[in-house]
Amino acid sequence: MTNPTVRMARHSARHPWRALIGWLLFVALCLGAGIALGANPATTEDFRIGEAGRAEALAAEGGLQQKPLERVLVQAAPGTGPLDRAEAEAAAHEIAARMRQLPEVLAVAEPVPDAEHTALRVDITMKGAEFDGKKHVDALLAQTAAVRAAHPGLLVEEVGSPSIGKGVDKLRGDDLSRTEVIALPVTLITLLIVFGSVVMAVVPLLLALSSIVAAVGLSMIASHVFPDAGVGTNVILLIGLAVGVDYTLFHLKREREERARAAGGRLGTQALVELAAATSGRAVVVSGLAVAVSSATLYLADDVIFSSIATGAVVVTLVAVLSSLTVLPALLALLGARAERRRARGKPLRRDRASRTGRTGGRITAAVLRPVAKHPAVTFAVSTLALLALALPVLHVDITEMSRETHSRAIPAMRTYDRLMAAYPELKAMHQVVVRADPERAGEVAAALRTLADRAGAEDPAIGGAPVLRTSADRRTTLLELAVPRSVSSPEARASLDRLRGDLVPRTVGALAGTEVAVTGEVARYADYPAHQKRKLPLIIGALLLVTFVMTVWAFRSVVLGLVGVLLNLLSAFASLGVLVLVFQHRWAEGVLDFTSTGSIGSRVPLFLFVILFGLSMDYQVFVISRIREARLDGVPTRQAVLQGLSSSAGVVTSAAVVMVTVFASFAALHLIEMKQIGFSLAVAVLLDAFVIRILVLPSLMLLLGEANWWPARGIPRSGEPERPEPRPVSVG
Repeated sequence: MTNPTVRMARHSARHPWRALIGWLLFVALCLGAGIALGANPATTEDFRIGEAGRAEALAAEGGLQQKPLERVLVQAAPGTGPLDRAEAEAAAHEIAARMRQLPEVLAVAEPVPDAEHTALRVDITMKGAEFDGKKHVDALLAQTAAVRAAHPGLLVEEVGSPSIGKGVDKLRGDDLSRTEVIALPVTLITLLIVFGSVVMAVVPLLLALSSIVAAVGLSMIASHVFPDAGVGTNVILLIGLAVGVDYTLFHLKREREERARAAGGRLGTQALVELAAATSGRAVVVSGLAVAVSSATLYLADDVIFSSIATGAVVVTLVAVLSSLTVLPALLALLGARAERRRARGKPLRRDRASRTGRTGGRITAAVLRPVAKHPAVTFAVSTLALLALALPVLHVDITEMSRETHSRAIPAMRTYDRLMAAYPELKAMHQVVVRADPERAGEVAAALRTLADRAGAEDPAIGGAPVLRTSADRRTTLLELAVPRSVSSPEARASLDRLRGDLVPRTVGALAGTEVAVTGEVARYADYPAHQKRKLPLIIGALLLVTFVMTVWAFRSVVLGLVGVLLNLLSAFASLGVLVLVFQHRWAEGVLDFTSTGSIGSRVPLFLFVILFGLSMDYQVFVISRIREARLDGVPTRQAVLQGLSSSAGVVTSAAVVMVTVFASFAALHLIEMKQIGFSLAVAVLLDAFVIRILVLPSLMLLLGEANWWPARGIPRSGEPERPEPRPVSVG
């Protein structure tokens, strides 16, 4: 009872108002400091990956980097007949004149008709970096709207990476608002069912929300070390609500159980708070560290998006742990003091459901554990085979980068994008060959690139349109653009990229000595990113396995349990990934989940799933095994300890899983396909982990292993030793 966890809880319980005020000041300070310092958003340079990123860096050095580009499309309004060419040209010239007056605009091209003469387009190049275009696109959209209003017989629309990015951000924000509307009430209802008390249900939710607020501020500060790719807040909300409620729930349920055990008044509020801290409080610390360290493995991905995800997950998890160890004991002390005052005045105590049920398991838990106890080998074999069957679709997983073509058509800019691509298919994608050489060789490089363009046009059926050749002002960098009128994710576009990199470039400009050559463009970007993630996946999974093993061995002093944790986490991760592949690579679930299948899984999803699931799985594993080990340390035989530990922890694990599934499932309703896949996969993963792994596979395997579970046993009584008369609080690890 002298470990740091108990000392923190003891101090908070003795000075509850000081702890509460301190927590509120901490949250305010974190948020205030974050706002004052400001977030550091990721720049275009932070997103460069692979050969495509290297080519973009070469182009940027020569001033030939991609600029933010908007295109205004002029067509006949629906139901008005053929395009009035004269009016369309007048509108196009009006657009060009208006855009040239804007300080955000660098250049405006002359109007370009489509091949069928049913549309005109005006290309507007904006100032600044490509990634920053969406911050300044509103002025351009306002001018387009003014021209549209002046020409009611025309359909005048604007689209480009900046306007699409702005539309994606707006849709994501609207979706997240809806998820909060769904997740918060359902979480509150779940907690009401668990505790049967409004006060006890509100406490976990308030602590989780305050942890999220503090984490948002801290993540803004951390972004100056790890730039924010725009997903940090989403991750903080997703993970913060789940772990924040879970950690408080674990701690709160244990305090309620111990209060029920001490119903005769033998222990006061102070002792109960310390007892909960010595048991579940320590488990929360181990779980939180496991989630944080597991999330930190995403830094190994060497990618700004995953670094941003890791930062958000680590920060919100550690803040949630801190809240459960400081402000929660203070709240428990205040609530306990109120209950004692009611008892002193002779008023009956309102006992919540956890107090009424105490440590006994429910009827459903008893029914589930009955076959596990009688036939552990059969239970283990059947449940494991079922999970392996769910994992089989992973063998056919197709991991791709989700291009702009996969964005929801609920974004108006994407509907305009479809009309633009139909009229100008040559704009769908392009290859860019970038060459850096000594300035006196610029002519030689340009000649080699022209040869490359001629051969590509003759040998590659995916290449179309006129090539564009540009040379930097210092003549050190030359860039060739080749139009690819194919979808960036199509097999034809990918084959064209492979042909360009593997054959055409080496035979032409690549044969020039003393030059540096790299290929980028939309096709290369969307090919290189998944390839980069696939290369990093084994490293990160290996790190996750090591973290899981080390954390479990450290927590329970058992190599066997460390290996069990690794195997079970792998089993649940691959099973949930298999379900994801089954649902999203095929079309049968499109109507149910409201999405259009891309026939693939987003390149970020498997990494995110493995890392977050491995961390969250430790929550359940630590909580369940700590109860089993606690019973075993009290002299209970291993078989009885397993059943007793499962029975006493099943209720809180189930409740925590329902909260997590609710939060994650609400993200499955998002319009953005990758976020939908992440939410769905995590919801499935938590369901499998809580209701199959922890209730069936883990206990049956531990029953089969028997005393071997604790090898090498240290401090574990030998089987057959008498039970100690009074259970003692035991911290995990």
